[in-house]
Amino acid sequence: MTTLRSVACRVITALALFVATAATQAGEAQQRTVVGPSGTEIPYAVYAAEGTELFIWLPSEAGLLDSEESSAERIAQTGIEVWLVDSFSAHFLPIAESSLAQVPATDVVTLLGEAVVRGKEHVFLVSGGRGVVPLLRGAHAWQSQTGTTTPIAGAILLSAKFFVETPDPGTPARLYPVVEATNIPVFLLQPAQSPWRWKLGQTVPALERSGSDVFVWVLRGVRDRFYFRPDAVTYEQELGLELPRLVLQAARLLGTLPSTRRQAGSLTAAEPAVPVGKKERALKPYQGEPKAPALALDDLGGQPRTLAEFRGRVVLVNFWASWCPPCVHEMPSMQRLKSKLADQPFTILAVNMAEDAPTVQRFLDTKVNVDFPIVLDSDGATLKRWQVFAFPTSYVLDKQGNIRYALFGAVDWDAPEIVDVITPLLDE
Repeated sequence: MTTLRSVACRVITALALFVATAATQAGEAQQRTVVGPSGTEIPYAVYAAEGTELFIWLPSEAGLLDSEESSAERIAQTGIEVWLVDSFSAHFLPIAESSLAQVPATDVVTLLGEAVVRGKEHVFLVSGGRGVVPLLRGAHAWQSQTGTTTPIAGAILLSAKFFVETPDPGTPARLYPVVEATNIPVFLLQPAQSPWRWKLGQTVPALERSGSDVFVWVLRGVRDRFYFRPDAVTYEQELGLELPRLVLQAARLLGTLPSTRRQAGSLTAAEPAVPVGKKERALKPYQGEPKAPALALDDLGGQPRTLAEFRGRVVLVNFWASWCPPCVHEMPSMQRLKSKLADQPFTILAVNMAEDAPTVQRFLDTKVNVDFPIVLDSDGATLKRWQVFAFPTSYVLDKQGNIRYALFGAVDWDAPEIVDVITPLLDE
């Protein structure tokens, strides 16, 4: 079984690999369809290349992207064929996260069968975000039906979302059952500036449970969707242009694994209901253990701060990062709330996630003006104790240090409905 220590070693190995991808002009893609068992026509664009290697690239919840088309062109120039699959059009689905739950596993089974007919012996399945779930379901169905993983050489997953939904704070997160039933080799391309990075300690063991070899490459300095974000910063834009190289390096590493016979893991759990639409952002009663976990961190001046020093005050504990747009959006309203309650026993404690003090100070000097304490969770240990799942996540503690309310996502903290929730705690 692959340990997290060996995963880290493999990341170093992956970083040492280099595959040149010249951005030469490629010809137009050929449009094809293949018919699934129910008669559904599955359209896909072929970026043709000679040889027996193939990338089957499935869409994320964002649909087919220009950056993926340009990546397919460049990958084909290296001699590996790429199929970009339009799962949404195949089933007349809107491009939305909830639609991917309706993409049947038979799509991937049909495409793999077509790959075998066309002489492809080493197939890498690629997707990102929520698109990894139909990918893994399809790979599992292929194993179950054929008794082998051939021709699957592995899965390359970008910013993978393995959880059914973002849970309310204090409630357990649910992995899709197929995650623990997967045993094909998996390479995770994981942006560092992402809440999913902090879930690797849960998702990697889950993937390994049925025998997957799991590799992780943490991409420093970028956020999820870095290769198609409309607000991408310069480095994200630059690394986005390198997406073909990243995917090819992952494939080369997966290609070094010895060929072994793999049986599909048991998949007995019922398919979970997938929520449609976004959750309401509201400050709700906390559903978990009310006693607040330990919190002892240094502030920007290097002074230790703990929750104990705020006993007797209502405390808003906010987990945030400067690279998180919703976090940045809500901080001015937090400052307004602090000013509104200046004569009350109320404090805000903002916990920054894994950024160094100069970065945070520069952000405060140039982006927002707040005067509440900010402490640094440099290694994510506090985030894990508090079971933070998304950024921002906030907790409201009463004067005895118990968590009374919580929410994930940004809100206007000085809105009347928020103040009306906090005010009774001040009088207890």
